[in-house]
Amino acid sequence: MASNSLFFFFFTFLFGTILLSNAQLSPTFYDATCPDALAVIKTLIQQAVANETRMAASLIRLHFHDCFVQGCDASVLLDELATPTSERTALQNNNSARGYEVIDAMKAEVERICPGIVSCADILAVAARDASVEANGPTWTVQLGRRDSTTANRTEAEANLPRFTSSLDEHIANFDGKGLNVRDLVALSGSHTIGQAQCVTFRGRIYDNNSDIEAGFRSTRQGNCPNTTDGEGNGNLAPLDLVTPDLFDNNYFVNLIEKKGLLQSDQILFSGQQTDSIVTEYSNNPETFRVDFANAMVKMGDIRPLLGDAGIIRSVCSTLEMNPQAM
Repeated sequence: MASNSLFFFFFTFLFGTILLSNAQLSPTFYDATCPDALAVIKTLIQQAVANETRMAASLIRLHFHDCFVQGCDASVLLDELATPTSERTALQNNNSARGYEVIDAMKAEVERICPGIVSCADILAVAARDASVEANGPTWTVQLGRRDSTTANRTEAEANLPRFTSSLDEHIANFDGKGLNVRDLVALSGSHTIGQAQCVTFRGRIYDNNSDIEAGFRSTRQGNCPNTTDGEGNGNLAPLDLVTPDLFDNNYFVNLIEKKGLLQSDQILFSGQQTDSIVTEYSNNPETFRVDFANAMVKMGDIRPLLGDAGIIRSVCSTLEMNPQAM
């Protein structure tokens, strides 16, 4: 009898180890353990975007900034009390990345109904999809089952996250390193059809006499972005798409063709280089853009996820705290 029990123990251990090592993302990951999680997230996203339209763009960007550093592991959500290498203070995130409080609210509600089950990384991935929908953007099937990291990496964030001064070659190399191709780069850049940018990120473009920016657009943007060197007006906001700033559409690409890209890192996508044809295609075919954007978001969400027994399930997204039920 004892030998049978011992055999059962080792069989169970081995079988469980195999399952963990072969763990994969799945859209039905929480169907049995927390079936109401996605509905809760959707409701709270609807409320957040209704309260502030800009939040849709912010949450899509936050997911992007998570996945490009250490993979999609919610490392971007850890604050400096959790780790001194917090990515929140990386150059590309500091005083720029936002939406943390929205993710915290969703996590708190999901923890209330299903403690220790749903990861912050998955909540962020679902939030980005639902935010797109609230801005009249495309939807997609979110693969689930990510776990949360116990570390963050400010150095990697500053090395891997795109900058508003990045060249096209730098963008392409960066995306290629994440398994994303040139078409993914252009499609994901199209998220700038919604949202706003700070004056400090486009001041150089609108006051550069050698810039290829359209004259009327330049003048309009100069109205709320003074040409100073003392930091005055750095945080003043301007819509990335002047025409339909809160609507997820293909007007971003029309803007680029008309030399009305607000950020230089956007305008380089239409500057006589290999991405020009994709920009033209998206400007003429909005549905193609929507499909490609959705597909690229799925690919991005699959960047180096922590699966199985890797990582943890944080009970508070900004900390390393765990619910005892998840241990």
